[in-house]
Amino acid sequence: MNVILVILDSLRKDHIGAYGNDRIQTPNLDALAQESLRFTRAYPESLPTLCARRAIHTGMRTWPFRDFVRLPGETFQPAGWQPIPEVQTTLSETLFASGYSTALFADTQPMFHPSMNFQRGFAVFEWMRGQERDRFRPKLGVPEEQIRQRTVPGNDANMVDKVRQHLANTQDRRTEEDWFAPRLFTRGMDYLEHAEAGQPFFLVIDSFDPHEPWDPPEKYVESYSEGYEGRDPTVPNYGTSDWIDEVELQRMKALYAGEVTMVDRWFGHFLDKMESTGRMEDTLLLVLADHGVALGEHGYTGKPFGALWPELTDIPFFIRHPEGKGAGQTSDYFASTHDMAPTILGAVGLLPFEQMDGEYLNVLLEGSEPGPRSHFTLGYNEYVWTRDEKYAMFSVNDRSDPRLYDLRSDPDMNHDIAGDNPGIVKRMFDDYILKDAGGSLPRV
Repeated sequence: MNVILVILDSLRKDHIGAYGNDRIQTPNLDALAQESLRFTRAYPESLPTLCARRAIHTGMRTWPFRDFVRLPGETFQPAGWQPIPEVQTTLSETLFASGYSTALFADTQPMFHPSMNFQRGFAVFEWMRGQERDRFRPKLGVPEEQIRQRTVPGNDANMVDKVRQHLANTQDRRTEEDWFAPRLFTRGMDYLEHAEAGQPFFLVIDSFDPHEPWDPPEKYVESYSEGYEGRDPTVPNYGTSDWIDEVELQRMKALYAGEVTMVDRWFGHFLDKMESTGRMEDTLLLVLADHGVALGEHGYTGKPFGALWPELTDIPFFIRHPEGKGAGQTSDYFASTHDMAPTILGAVGLLPFEQMDGEYLNVLLEGSEPGPRSHFTLGYNEYVWTRDEKYAMFSVNDRSDPRLYDLRSDPDMNHDIAGDNPGIVKRMFDDYILKDAGGSLPRV
């Protein structure tokens, strides 16, 4: 059985029709849900981009970031932002050793920094240059008017610089096919056309979209934004939302929604190619996001460390089996990014070289249950988060500044009850966070 893994960066679960959104157009992800086992309570093992991918590729927890060493030359470096540890075996290395052809196509910019090693185990790997801050082309010649049109007065200087680099990198765009998501999924379609017969393959398509900057072709934005005549806020500040006015905020939400719809469309073209090449009949397909992004909810935008509400933590996760196992079903198991590697190995009948931290979610396709999880924990730099059936709680990793929510009456986590329930906060911190961390938490 072949395996295809699609990772979509910053895709919010609540922006997908299959998860209850009736406004944003995601027909292809919705169709995939009808043929998949869909997880309703999936979370990243840790945030952000590289932390989640370390867990995806190894099946090992990255949090609580005990092995964290700051690297030279990295402008954004939260705890856990580093290469896959050499002592950990990757999923692709295990599959390659078992006779799989392995290929990685990615435009996720931080993965191909010189200090990183996410290509391990891939016989074929291709980095698509130019996303976000990638110093792909000189940015000095970008006209200031172009930058002004894609930022708003409240944007931080570093976000303006992000847009400047992005514009330099994308100055030769002419048609929709020149955008990143179309290019990446087209590359995946080319691979399907030429995959060797008789040898199973493991293909990873790692899309940085719908990560900012959000600048899809206008046709994708029109249905979400009517009559707007101002400047486009294509990048969010990472912090409180007081930098942007309400009209601009609605436009930013529309730009993000348009980016989501564009990604969905080109993912749909990839699904069509799977169908036409017969890959739907012999390939396990897994699709998930690494985390979400705040768009003004709870008074925050972007991905600030302490904003661990559902807009950042809740991710979509689908498993489509070629024999239709689990099709149209949902699971409320606390699934996560570090379950990916053992799940794939279990589905194709292989054992990992070493014990993994993640669970074998593939057993759900056979009518069995993975190892019990009465709660879940995750980390983002110096912040920790946990939940069980009743409550969600997050705080700094010394238990300061706690927030507690009763999920039974407040699933969107709008009403903090930590001040009235210090005992619950202490119990969740001690029994869940410290227990899963294996003791006291390291300073970040």
